[in-house]
Amino acid sequence: MNDSQPPLVVHLIYALGTGGLENGLVNIINRAPPGRYRHAIVCLTTADAFAGRITAADVPVITLNKAPGHDLALYWRLFRLLRELRPAILHTRNIAALEMQAIGWLLPGVRGVHGEHGRDIYDLDGSNRKYRLLRRLLSPLIQRFITVSRDLHDWLVRDVGIPQRKVVQIYNGVDQSRFAAAANPASAHLPAGFLPPDGVLIGTVGRLARVKDQRTLLAAFARVNERLPAMRDRLRLVLVGDGPLFDELAGQARSLGIEQQLWMAGDREEVPALLAMMQVFVLPSLAEGISNTILEAMASALPVVATSTGGNPELVTDGDNGYLVPVADADALAARLQQLLEDPDGGRRMGLRGRQRIEREFNWDRTVDRYLSIYDEVLAAG
Repeated sequence: MNDSQPPLVVHLIYALGTGGLENGLVNIINRAPPGRYRHAIVCLTTADAFAGRITAADVPVITLNKAPGHDLALYWRLFRLLRELRPAILHTRNIAALEMQAIGWLLPGVRGVHGEHGRDIYDLDGSNRKYRLLRRLLSPLIQRFITVSRDLHDWLVRDVGIPQRKVVQIYNGVDQSRFAAAANPASAHLPAGFLPPDGVLIGTVGRLARVKDQRTLLAAFARVNERLPAMRDRLRLVLVGDGPLFDELAGQARSLGIEQQLWMAGDREEVPALLAMMQVFVLPSLAEGISNTILEAMASALPVVATSTGGNPELVTDGDNGYLVPVADADALAARLQQLLEDPDGGRRMGLRGRQRIEREFNWDRTVDRYLSIYDEVLAAG
């Protein structure tokens, strides 16, 4: 590394695409003060158009195009790349990138930071012995573990066995001005004729994948139709996001008879406008770290119905700014949706309390400052 340049942080991730981890990473890089650190993103696989959201200057995005399965040549490609980049810090994120800390250790002076942003689909409860062992074995190479939730912090210390002095918890921030609730937003973003003038829109935002469990939301929505038949013509549901389950979910909607009430929007840039049109936000995930979409829904003054898993209870206080329901329980989810639909004023009060909490506690400047302080600490420790 050229001593006249700021230290370089290489952010090593599996892929750069639409997702909470990636959104947080891009926000940190974009909001970091110029001249304090340099940043580069290295993807083990690929990057898509989401990389275009990086507005900070001189941030290379490098893809290693990992082959499926065990790509042994990947380790050599990464070693050569890191030797060329000469980072001061290698910041890996989640289990898919964790083992690459061993490559960083082979290079003199590289300090290791690892982020835990949520559990793997194959390890939803964090009990996978292989993954736990890998974290413990690599712990000596890592100066700090950063978790996005208290739940993940406590799990790393209590269950995995990482020394508490190494583990720091930092919440993501929210761009509060971008997600401020809009009054009577234009419906131009919705398909023509989709939402009636007196329509009620329930929505979720997230990748269409097993861990997000939109299947349970569709089942719950169908049950709400049965319980509130007088509202059926007014009720609408939107799934914002794309992913491998798109066709399967569309087929489920047809089998449930709700396809005319459903808009599968795919990935969208205008998420703030879509949130502003909703009356209720739902996150039916099987597992979560800290959900950016819950934070954005709270910033949009929406009541939130979320599963009681991972970091969700750290954001949603049951009965205060929304409701918590058991994982994969369509009946419980339907009951809470019915409750909010029958008491819209109560839902609006919940949404305002959520917005007030965002204003008090979730600020991107604070988040970025804490990340940079961690980098300062690990470099100062030598």
